[in-house]
Amino acid sequence: MPPTLESDLAAIWAELLDLDPASIAPDATFLRLGGDSVLAVRMSALVRRRLAVELALADVTVEISLAALTDLVRDRASGDGAGARALPVEIVRRPDPSAPFPLMPLQQGYFVGQHDGWELSYASAHFYGDLALSRMDADEAAETLADALHRLALHQPTLRARITPEGEQYVLPPDAPGAIPGPRVLDLRDAADAEIAAALAATRAEMSTSGPNPLTGPGVDVRLTLLPGGRGRLHTAMSLIAMDGWSATVLNRELLTLATDWNAVPAPLEVDFGDYVAAIERLRHTGAWQADRDWWHDRLDAFPPPPALPLLADPRDVAPDLMDTRDARLAADRWTALKRRCAEHDVTPSAAMLTAFAVVLARWAGHRAMLLNTLQLNRLPLHPDIHRTIGAFAATMLVPVDLDGAAAFSDLVRAQQRTFTEHAAHNLVTGVEVSRELARRRGTVRPVAPIVFQSTLGMDAAIGQRQATAAGPLGELDFGDFYHQLRTPQVALEARFWEMNDEMAVAFSLVGELFDPSEVDYAFAELVELIGALADGYGWDRVLPLPDAARPGPADGHGRDRALALPDAAYPGPAEGLRVGDEPRAEAAVAPGPPRDELEQRIAALWEDLLDAPVLDRAETFFALGGDSLLAVRAVARLAKETGRAVGVRRFLDVPTVAGLADAVREGTA
Repeated sequence: MPPTLESDLAAIWAELLDLDPASIAPDATFLRLGGDSVLAVRMSALVRRRLAVELALADVTVEISLAALTDLVRDRASGDGAGARALPVEIVRRPDPSAPFPLMPLQQGYFVGQHDGWELSYASAHFYGDLALSRMDADEAAETLADALHRLALHQPTLRARITPEGEQYVLPPDAPGAIPGPRVLDLRDAADAEIAAALAATRAEMSTSGPNPLTGPGVDVRLTLLPGGRGRLHTAMSLIAMDGWSATVLNRELLTLATDWNAVPAPLEVDFGDYVAAIERLRHTGAWQADRDWWHDRLDAFPPPPALPLLADPRDVAPDLMDTRDARLAADRWTALKRRCAEHDVTPSAAMLTAFAVVLARWAGHRAMLLNTLQLNRLPLHPDIHRTIGAFAATMLVPVDLDGAAAFSDLVRAQQRTFTEHAAHNLVTGVEVSRELARRRGTVRPVAPIVFQSTLGMDAAIGQRQATAAGPLGELDFGDFYHQLRTPQVALEARFWEMNDEMAVAFSLVGELFDPSEVDYAFAELVELIGALADGYGWDRVLPLPDAARPGPADGHGRDRALALPDAAYPGPAEGLRVGDEPRAEAAVAPGPPRDELEQRIAALWEDLLDAPVLDRAETFFALGGDSLLAVRAVARLAKETGRAVGVRRFLDVPTVAGLADAVREGTA
């Protein structure tokens, strides 16, 4: 290797962390300099591109120093340390960019959810947001937005993507009818205040509950409301099947950049989302993927249950239209202080927020060990352009939590970061795939981890471009006046953390019908107060009171003590009888044996064709035979096409047997 290896790596760090390369000492760690796990993945991609050295996922930790990384890269380049696993696939251009390609595992989950396949499902899985505009050139704004969206759809193929009823995706050519999304404009410049308020409420209600559906049109819906006095609002709804949170940020930034400058030309993308998916499909046939699968499977039986939060209703009986929201901001100076204190304790802000959320959940549920679902950006470093590409790259990852009731908060965070890092090093197999196996072992079709943590903290730096505060004729953006709604299937409660305008935002998105509102209010207030204590410094060394129980006890055993000084004395009393993680009502047993009649024989033949396996027992479950939720949707769709008898996907999943599906068909016929 050339003698300038350390300086080459220092230059990569400086580019990612916005530092002077000369200021980076050999013993400085990536984390202490402001790095995090998101930036570490980009760093790996840049090392791969510029130095032609592949690093293993386990190598790219935030705790690594520049000197240690230099030695590691030198060893990998020379062939030493070959036992460490690098990514075993390359990303290449597909011969036909318009050819269909599979859905990623999380996309499959959203797709099934849109077919009402899960409890807590919605007709569309999407994120909606709108923000205020001021000093707008109303005469130019609409045309500017339309032009910017058109140019962006030419640059980003995913904005022209569609999904087939069978669960595949493809990209329309730019000249295909309806391929390019266009904005809708509502002109309220001459309207009275009451009319404006009613119109905005109607737009929010429509876009929050009826999101874009890539099965029938573009995966993004952009609208502009023109208001008196040069004011306005920019509305965006984005399908979670089509794009993830990272992509939403890329879309917003590139759209506003193009709106600001009619002559702006984004740098060409050397790969697209379909190329990435094709590489991931090849990855599934490698020893590295199989090793990760075995690593997860060896640990599943020891995983704890989800937090046993008390419920007001059985999730199977709830049909929500919207998720309730609680949100708050940490001011820019306190967010800066929190990041500094995290670095001083050698932990990432995301690890600190995950631990704070777990503490609140433990005290709410009454037990310290729990299984959480985390939403990961998960863009494997196969090419440096991946971070600029719009697509549904995100994946889930299951994370077990076991809080030590005698440890200070700083020790809890370090322990949780170690657990998270260990699990993330095996992320070639996604949480959706792991959850399927865990559900099979636990004999349930109920979500195994419906409490979710999502952090995109650090994403702004990883994308490498600051959010614009002005956008040409669209005017100035007011991030202090931002409204948002999330709809995502199989989720009872999700805590989200992100950066906005140099502040940290935190939100709960939850199915309001499930929880006592006063309990939610208390839990969210406790989380916000704990985050403030960490920013101010005094929260790190405290031993917070936690429940004695490691795992859930009896349904009425929710013992809760306050961790911090909040106005209320304690959580309200738990709801009676139901908790997150409880099993659904028992279904009648299916008698085993061969298919009994023509309908059961027809269903068995259909399964054999889909699963490429013999179906000899009418009581054998679809999943035990190798099926998954996506194939279940296809089975129901094909059955409806062949027999003219429609069966709901969720009805099938309640009793996923030949006999159960036959009974559902007969019920529908009756």
